[in-house]
Amino acid sequence: MTAGALPRPRIFVGRGGILLTANVWGEASSPPLVLLHGGGQTRHAWDRTGPRLAALGWRVIAPDLRGHGTSEWSADGDYSLDLFAGDVRALVAEVGDRPVLVGASLGGLSSLLATGEAPGAAIRALVLVDVAHRPDPRGVHRIVEFMRREPDGFASVGEAAAAVSAYLPHRPRPDDPEGMRNNLRRHDGRWVWHWDPRILDSFEGRMDPPGMADRLLDAARHADVPILLVRGGVSDMVREDIADEFCDRVPTARRVDVAGAGHMVAGDRNEHFLDAIIPFLDGIG
Repeated sequence: MTAGALPRPRIFVGRGGILLTANVWGEASSPPLVLLHGGGQTRHAWDRTGPRLAALGWRVIAPDLRGHGTSEWSADGDYSLDLFAGDVRALVAEVGDRPVLVGASLGGLSSLLATGEAPGAAIRALVLVDVAHRPDPRGVHRIVEFMRREPDGFASVGEAAAAVSAYLPHRPRPDDPEGMRNNLRRHDGRWVWHWDPRILDSFEGRMDPPGMADRLLDAARHADVPILLVRGGVSDMVREDIADEFCDRVPTARRVDVAGAGHMVAGDRNEHFLDAIIPFLDGIG
């Protein structure tokens, strides 16, 4: 990242007064765009995306979700989807000016509920990054299995980077594994993932509980904004038939696939991800 692309830190207030740390790029007068990462990630998932979108004229805000990164943890360990949606509503209200929301996985689910259920967040458009109304159970199992590995952490940042590379064999290994440091924190002399481990207590059940698919479809239909579903071409979370069903049942939605990308589309192929969303953003910007 070049010096000119360094973000500005900012604190937002989520539901119930929880403090959310964010990175901000771009001019204060530019139209706002909020980047919401997936479960188990941090705001640094967007470190390459944020400055590029800011250079195109957007004011980009990338927060750590509650329980992730340097945002506060839920005091009672509650990480229900409705709480995340409440945080998105609070963010949108604080940002103002009807932002565009770009939500990956958990960030996308939270954005759908925040926008399409009362009280609906006032946004301009929504980009869902490899998430729809229901996931492929095999993909959910694979993610949860990875998140549950190494509960005692890693001896080094390089060891954590190697674990990620083994989990994502389609992604080129990073030249400098120290970039993984933003996703880790020190605990008892070890490097552990930078999120509250209590999130896992409800993660798997939260991904596709009974009735959730219909609830998310209803929310998407009631959102009444343009929706772009960006699917990873080799995703194990959103199969083609799931993406087709979502777009068939949501009149305002359309879809684009990013070839060679898995569930973490921006992390896998950031330039191709940008190529997929920029025409959509231009159309509503």
